[in-house]
Amino acid sequence: MGGAEAAAVVEAASTAAEAAEDGEDGRMEGWLYLIRSNRLGLQTSRKRYFVLEDSALRCFKAAPAPSSSSSKREDPVRSAVIDSCIRVTDNGRESVHRSIFYIFTLYNASNHYDQLKLGARSSEEAARWIRCLMESALKSPRKDEHVVACSHRRWQAFRLSRRSNRMHSIDWTILSSSHNDPMASDVIAPSAWTIFGCTNGLRLFTEAKDGGSRGKYWDDHPAIMAVGVVDANSEDIFQTLMSLGQSRSEWDFCLREGRVVEHLDGHSDIIHKKLRGDWLPWGMRKRDLLLRRYWRREDDGTYVILYHSVFHNRCSPEKGYIRACLKSGGYVISPVSQGRQSVVKHMLAIDWKFWKSYLLTSSAKYITIRMLGRVAALRELFRAKNGNCACMEFSSGELTRDTGLPQGGNERRKIEMQSANECGRLEGPVEGLQGGSNRQLSSTGSLVQLNDATDEFFDVPDESEYDQREAMWSSDESTHAVDQRHAKLSSAAVFVRKLHDLAVQKRGYVDLQGAADADNAPCYYGHTLPKDSSCTIPSSWSMTDPTTFLIRGESYLIDRQKIKAENTLMQMVGADWIKSDKREDDLAGRPGGLVQKYAAQGGSKFFFIVNIQVPGSTTYSLALYYMMDTPLEKVPLLERFVNGDDTFRNSRFKLIPYISKGSWIVKQSVGKKACLVGQALEINYFRGSNYLELGVDIGSSTVARGVVSLVLGYLNNLVIEMAFLVQGNTQEELPEFLLGTCRLNYLDASKAVSLDEC
Repeated sequence: MGGAEAAAVVEAASTAAEAAEDGEDGRMEGWLYLIRSNRLGLQTSRKRYFVLEDSALRCFKAAPAPSSSSSKREDPVRSAVIDSCIRVTDNGRESVHRSIFYIFTLYNASNHYDQLKLGARSSEEAARWIRCLMESALKSPRKDEHVVACSHRRWQAFRLSRRSNRMHSIDWTILSSSHNDPMASDVIAPSAWTIFGCTNGLRLFTEAKDGGSRGKYWDDHPAIMAVGVVDANSEDIFQTLMSLGQSRSEWDFCLREGRVVEHLDGHSDIIHKKLRGDWLPWGMRKRDLLLRRYWRREDDGTYVILYHSVFHNRCSPEKGYIRACLKSGGYVISPVSQGRQSVVKHMLAIDWKFWKSYLLTSSAKYITIRMLGRVAALRELFRAKNGNCACMEFSSGELTRDTGLPQGGNERRKIEMQSANECGRLEGPVEGLQGGSNRQLSSTGSLVQLNDATDEFFDVPDESEYDQREAMWSSDESTHAVDQRHAKLSSAAVFVRKLHDLAVQKRGYVDLQGAADADNAPCYYGHTLPKDSSCTIPSSWSMTDPTTFLIRGESYLIDRQKIKAENTLMQMVGADWIKSDKREDDLAGRPGGLVQKYAAQGGSKFFFIVNIQVPGSTTYSLALYYMMDTPLEKVPLLERFVNGDDTFRNSRFKLIPYISKGSWIVKQSVGKKACLVGQALEINYFRGSNYLELGVDIGSSTVARGVVSLVLGYLNNLVIEMAFLVQGNTQEELPEFLLGTCRLNYLDASKAVSLDEC
């Protein structure tokens, strides 16, 4: 192959994913990396070319040559069928041999050991693959195909096959609302921000005081937000903000040095920032910050980075620095102008730890506003580069890493292209070696065979455009084990990010605001959480106004407009707030509870229970009980949901979250957008004679667990409102209707009833 032809192939391969996604045939292709672990537990990566087409994922060692005739197509190394039993989880950022990858995992819902871990070079590329794989898995099977329920099939979803099935059109309405709803919010709520000034091209806002706020937490350290427009796409801005290396000195005038103390998972880590002293008022000692950082990408390309202060046993206060306390802070980077520009929101609510309290009002606000001015510096950085974001020098290709050793500072290491010898070296013993050509591959294996070591001696070298950006964690953390049962990253994962998870304290850090355990009264299922219609008693529940929420109207399929909900189909009749040393399922089926009491009396009353389970060293369960008198057969959509299979249920059960009172960091985490819960988290369904219980397992998602622990200290300062419904996709199912609503007032972990004491 000549040089020009080779260059053309490389160029075609580098743009294949973008071009393929725009096609009408649902085809997606491009270079990805197989992430595997050897016998020593060390992760390795292998570059492969993947093609997703006709509900099949095919793997090649080289980009297949385009051919107009399907009979001339090159046979893949391996292939697997993608169907409704497949789940896709976003694992976030990971470092593998000093290279940064955005990891996502495919696994079989009926067998979590049957999985495939893949990595992309950018979060945008990973997001495209995740979305296409989700769409392929969610699409309805052909009527002439034999359909087997996921719970009864073991390897069917990952069966290797050369058979090519025609891919039919995708039902876009079964996907998350964020893909097709033009509205940014499904909740009618007043703005929480009030503008008070403008400086250096940035609008400045202060968080409106909450009249119902408990205590003076936010009055002492008010939240301030700066908003500006940056001439760059959201991913480049995200990469710049996540960097703690030398490139940060080009725009961050506050930071002296930064490092990662501990890598928690692909979306969370603990970072330490030392601030410079020359921008602070005269006579003020230098400050530092020890923060837990969490990030995520929304379906519309928006990036969210959240911070709050923590304690960590590996990062004690240093001499010469006073440790400030960041109550709440972060960035929201939203793409505008078809992605050419981004609106950047930077928010801080920080206690600068002044010795004299009278300095708080005059100096603290001034210092916070100065720090928010980094948005203007970020804007000028990209403007100086003439909008050519691809040419940004993230440490000029250097990988800045915190080694975590006593003598280690931040080191700058050059990233070199893999040589042919490096690509071919043996990284571990060869297992399951099979001879023969590609055509002799078995057609009865699982997708886990894509991880087989038969091709371990072959790898594709990286192209020069894959310059590495700065790693964000220690080398000893690069092999950190990741939960293999993560759920997909979508807007549905957001709603559960408002409860707390005490298990994270075992990692070596403790949030500044913790909850203490206390003795609890015996439990009576359905009544362990008291009702308070006045919304004044902590750890209580009530129903919220249904007109707060927006649902799909009768003409939604035509105009995409939503309308106010007028009422609910069911009434909320009880709630549980319990804790145990294990996950508690099927609460409605337990003797002596609310549901069984009505079942013993007979009648037509039907119960719908949502049991939100938060695993950890102590497992917390928040169960919400709804009841209706109307027979199921008179509500066709609900009857189909109650008596349908799990695949249908997962594609229809929808929740609208809303934090009506609480801190910005929690409100930003949860959002106000309707979401399909079953597309982000695992739901276990329990069907009884007079009830259906949904066990929502928050532990199935690393994204959910990350933010759950992030808001640990804020739980008893929150008022959480939610609405549940079954999504309507066809004209006969519209307009939608709310199953029920709830309002949770200042939940307190110490008020949870212990089942071990019952």
